[in-house]
Amino acid sequence: MTLNLTSSDHRADPLAPQTASAGPGRLLPEGFVLGVATAAYQIEGARHEDGRADSIWDTFSHTPGAVVRGDTGDVACDHYHRFAEDVALMKSLGVQSYRFSTSWARVCPDGRTVNTKGLDFYERLVDSLVEADITPWLTLYHWDLPQALEDRGGWPTRSTADRFVDYALAVHDRLGDRVSTWTTLNEPWCSAFVGYTSGEHAPGRQSPVDGLAAAHHLMLAHGRVVTALRERDTSLRLGLTLNFTVADPVDPGDPRDVDAARRVDGQMNRIFLDPIFRGEYPADVVADVQGLGLEDHILDGDLATIAAPIDVLGVNYYNGGAFSHLPPLTTLNAAPATGRPTRSPFPAADGVHGHPRGLPVTSMDWEVQPEGLTRLLIRLHEEYTGPAGTTLHVTENGAAFDDLADESGFVDDQARVDYVRSHLSAVVDAVDAGVPVQGYFYWSFLDNFEWAWGYAKRFGIVRVDYETQERIPKASAVDYARIMRTRQVVAVAADGSDEDDGPEQTAGDEGNP
Repeated sequence: MTLNLTSSDHRADPLAPQTASAGPGRLLPEGFVLGVATAAYQIEGARHEDGRADSIWDTFSHTPGAVVRGDTGDVACDHYHRFAEDVALMKSLGVQSYRFSTSWARVCPDGRTVNTKGLDFYERLVDSLVEADITPWLTLYHWDLPQALEDRGGWPTRSTADRFVDYALAVHDRLGDRVSTWTTLNEPWCSAFVGYTSGEHAPGRQSPVDGLAAAHHLMLAHGRVVTALRERDTSLRLGLTLNFTVADPVDPGDPRDVDAARRVDGQMNRIFLDPIFRGEYPADVVADVQGLGLEDHILDGDLATIAAPIDVLGVNYYNGGAFSHLPPLTTLNAAPATGRPTRSPFPAADGVHGHPRGLPVTSMDWEVQPEGLTRLLIRLHEEYTGPAGTTLHVTENGAAFDDLADESGFVDDQARVDYVRSHLSAVVDAVDAGVPVQGYFYWSFLDNFEWAWGYAKRFGIVRVDYETQERIPKASAVDYARIMRTRQVVAVAADGSDEDDGPEQTAGDEGNP
């Protein structure tokens, strides 16, 4: 899709309003990368095309009651056939880097045998990105385990880590000369604990024991792939992406609330950070999950493998939380309305309760808390990545809102505009505090299949008409394009208006680095 930057019609020219909104703002750091992110199962479709077999998400989404309205990713955004159009649209917006995932079920349909046609697709995608001067950022695993491997035990089984190494090397065989940044896993917390403990995500198990086993084997798979890729090419940038919360006690003066926040922090953040950066599981977390089998899976040498040095840590942040030993008077309904019973994803946090704080919320009922991102980045830098010499990128940040399209299909999503501005400003706050954050990827480029929510929630800066597959950039895409072009972000004041936070800069002063 080529955009005409002179027309005033939203459908013909979604970027037309950009100059009107440009104004004084905070300059982004020199070299700071601005990108967008997606994931294979959420956008590709082509379920059984060119040799692809089912993943756990194909099986799960076709299970009655698992996904809102029975939606599936069979077609999704049809990116498999429309990738060239999508890359052209990214280029028109000014996107510098595209974070995407390869589908294990497309590359190795049975979990181990390489499917050449599957790799052909990713080669076409990467070549189109390089030609468009968009840097590819490849994630090897974004939750789509081949169903064949789940049938043999899935991530709670140690051998799955071996198969992951085989798959990763097969992808590198084809793309290693054109992709320099490789992240092994996206959000292993979700893969392990939302998939194997809460049952809200595929494969839908509800077992703290399985979740902890899966968590360890995911980390083991990560470490093994980092080691294997490092042996092949020392110039690669290697790492993984974790999703984080900022856990605060409701009453900091109540030791029971402090302990509730500690448990959430331990079982979401530190259970992955400490093995990667310190070569050990946190002692308090090990004590919390005593009797659930974690230590049975830790064999000699595992922690050293997991702690293989990484170059980049991807930070996924949507919101923090306030926690107490007491149940709240009111709750936020953040679970998908499928009617399917689930349990807490935390393996050992009985009696821990999240409390709403009166903050604005997205349509997911997730609180909007940009200052939490600043605190998170500072903490990660001070306690983990700084001492290790590991760079930080925000690899996911975004919001679903109740988008209303006009008669032309355009969405004037000012709430999402404010969300992006406020969170980018929070990143700049962290940089000002001495944290060398190097980039930001908005989630998501396209409206897409939102896991157990199906197509009921829209995160994209580009609207997808699922009946016609037409892509229509929203007002948030217009504003993000302005940010990418001017290299400045307009801060959002408490009353929702724009603030003049820094020196004025015109659109032509500084281009993309």
